[in-house]
Amino acid sequence: MFSFGVKVMRALALSAIMTCCVSVASAESLRIGDQGSDIAEVQEQLSSMGYDVVADGDFGPATAEAVKAFQSSQGLEVDGLVGPSTYSALMGRSMPAVSRGSNYVARRVVAESMKYIGVPYVFGGTTPYGFDCSGYVQYVFANAGVYLSRTADSQYEEGYPVSTDELRAGDLVFFSTYTYGASHVGIYLGDGEFINASSSRGVSIASLFDGYWGSCYIGARRVL
Repeated sequence: MFSFGVKVMRALALSAIMTCCVSVASAESLRIGDQGSDIAEVQEQLSSMGYDVVADGDFGPATAEAVKAFQSSQGLEVDGLVGPSTYSALMGRSMPAVSRGSNYVARRVVAESMKYIGVPYVFGGTTPYGFDCSGYVQYVFANAGVYLSRTADSQYEEGYPVSTDELRAGDLVFFSTYTYGASHVGIYLGDGEFINASSSRGVSIASLFDGYWGSCYIGARRVL
């Protein structure tokens, strides 16, 4: 009898743990760095409501800004994350569980990269006291568990090339600036934007395809 009671208690405890795990999984948020059909559906809905976002399935800074604007209009917490409350208000249904799939490392890279916005540019810099472009990329990836070489031209030899229409968050993007070849590098965020340590603005977000950066963009590499 005692043995049976113990087994019942263990079964109930296991059931409670599994229920808790499911609840936690379903409470995950969609955020910058995520890709996929769930993101595209959210973007389509935002676009249909008049927000300036493209339904490309790539959750970048522009999507986050649209989400913030929607949250503000609905009296929700304005954090740019699509959690259960925001998803329900936007999509009119419960939020599905968020998969911790192959883009998990890319999400870590993107999240890490955003921590250093505003850090000044320092030639040869490799720490949060000051970065140059490749020192910044190397530092961010190392903190996400991915180890890259030190300079932009050597990072251009790592991973494999990806075309413009295949870009996804976490890809390395390269530019020919002060010298021929890959002399500047940044991290693609999605929505046509990337983050980099530039000599004029320090660690900051810029448009990949417009203006100066668009004119000297030479390609991208995927190392994740």
